[in-house]
Amino acid sequence: MEQGMIHIYCGDGKGKTTAAIGLAVRAAGCGMKVLFARFLKNEHSGELKILDSVPEIEVLHLERSYGFFNTLTEKEKEEVRQMYGELWDQIRKKISGGEFRMLVIDEFMAAYRYGLIGRQDALEFLEGKPEALEVVLTGRDPTPELTALADYVSEIRKVKHPFDQGILARRGIEY
Repeated sequence: MEQGMIHIYCGDGKGKTTAAIGLAVRAAGCGMKVLFARFLKNEHSGELKILDSVPEIEVLHLERSYGFFNTLTEKEKEEVRQMYGELWDQIRKKISGGEFRMLVIDEFMAAYRYGLIGRQDALEFLEGKPEALEVVLTGRDPTPELTALADYVSEIRKVKHPFDQGILARRGIEY
């Protein structure tokens, strides 16, 4: 594999993160080094324990988890912007070293939409990514400029979901 491509898993259905994790595990199983980062997710999600145990996958953990961005106070939003700005810097620094063949950024679309990473900076990063780097981005509602940059865009559409009947996220299934 010489040319790395950009993947987007988007839509309102369950399975975007699951698909990205599956691709990361496949890559790791083929000896590729994977960097896995998450925006707007908590540190208690079940997949992290397994991903941490795979030598070829490095997960960037966060010191604190916040709720949904639109429910935060202005002070919390500023803290989130600071924390995710530092995470974005860490991602870019690690990728520049050349050791990783895949980068997964879970909930990238929300981070982009809410300005938790600079839009122009993100676009320049994706346009100028290392040639062999495979990039996997997840989240709802990718912007037209992101879908234009992507080589793969897979939409996961909700047909039916237990949340619509008032059933909350279940440990081991949704987180």
